[in-house]
Amino acid sequence: MIPSLAAAVTGIDANQTMLDVIGNNIANVDTTGFQAGSVQFADLLNQQIAGATAPGPTTGGTNPVSVGSGTHVVANDTSFAQGTLQQTGQPTDVAIQGQGFFVGQQGIGTGALSYTRDGNFSINANGDLVTNTGAYVQGWQATNGVVNPNGPTQAVVIPQGQAAPPNQTQNLNLSGNIPANPGGTTLPPAITFSTTAYDSLGNSVPISVTFTPSSTANNWTMQASANVNGTPTSLFATAPTVTFTSAGQLKTVTPSTTSASGATVATTTVSPFPNGKNVNFDFPAVGSPSSVTQFAGNQSIIVASQDGYTGGTLQKFSVGSNGTVTGTYSNGQTQTIGQLALANFANLQGLSKIGNGAYQSTVASGPAQIGVPGTAGRGTLVGGALEGSNVDLGTELTNLIVAQNAYQANTKVVTTSNMVLQALENMP
Repeated sequence: MIPSLAAAVTGIDANQTMLDVIGNNIANVDTTGFQAGSVQFADLLNQQIAGATAPGPTTGGTNPVSVGSGTHVVANDTSFAQGTLQQTGQPTDVAIQGQGFFVGQQGIGTGALSYTRDGNFSINANGDLVTNTGAYVQGWQATNGVVNPNGPTQAVVIPQGQAAPPNQTQNLNLSGNIPANPGGTTLPPAITFSTTAYDSLGNSVPISVTFTPSSTANNWTMQASANVNGTPTSLFATAPTVTFTSAGQLKTVTPSTTSASGATVATTTVSPFPNGKNVNFDFPAVGSPSSVTQFAGNQSIIVASQDGYTGGTLQKFSVGSNGTVTGTYSNGQTQTIGQLALANFANLQGLSKIGNGAYQSTVASGPAQIGVPGTAGRGTLVGGALEGSNVDLGTELTNLIVAQNAYQANTKVVTTSNMVLQALENMP
């Protein structure tokens, strides 16, 4: 009877572990990024009562006879199935879609690395992006808007209120329509419009642009002017001639050059800026959606865009699918601040849980394979969202019933074996 008692005790212990795991799963049904656990059992060493015998002249042989000695927990697996993504609208919240873990370091450049699916981040007083346990979220910081993901990872910093320098205007991109010029003595009126450029300090520099029709059909001259040292000054020593085809498409601008994008570029000979640098008026390539045309009808030509802007400060940021952190500044410009890293492992089940939704690598998991989200099997990121727990409450409640019945059945074995032992003791 002793073996049955021992076997029942192992069953009680194993199912108690199963109950513990199920209880932990249910307790964490609302925990961000939680990965449900499960228990795997295996039987213990069997006691051989009789060995197998081979067939002989007078017998057909016998099979081995053995009695098991119970069960034990052989594995405590973790389900890394995708949890439900929930939109939060918080820029510091980031969810992983697919495989991978965020990388955290408890001390800047010195602490051990930990890994988590919980993207409920915050920004500390120094602008560092940190996990809810204070670990520094790892990635790559941008230099002048450029990230090098091939270098070592570092703490990602969100420089709140960071000042972005201004950029002096170099290119003014024209777009729109000029009314048809039939030439001769009946000419359309001159067209004048204004725009604003920016000097190297971010000061606005108003520029006026005038297109004057020529007596030659489809021909115009273009002139621009600005206040230079307080004096209205023409920016072209010789006004360029702008010629259109009879079909209303841009033909030539004289003098001009051609940019790499196919735009026709008229460069001023007088600078509107204190540092003496000239500006370009770009006519987009013929046939492009923003090309300058000469069709009958009202004029609509404008400076559609330009590359200058004032200085600004960081107002907000967002995280893209590849982990790129993009800042939006008060001057309307955007710039890459950094990029978040993701880690993956050869054997996810080999990771060691250290609490607070974090894991550490072990010799069983293999080293962390850290890289850019969306590459080498790593998942992509969803900014402004969190991954919910992947616990299936229905499955856990079902497993709870199974574990409860198994536990109670093992206690019945103990009770029954005890009764049989007492019967033996009470024999006359």
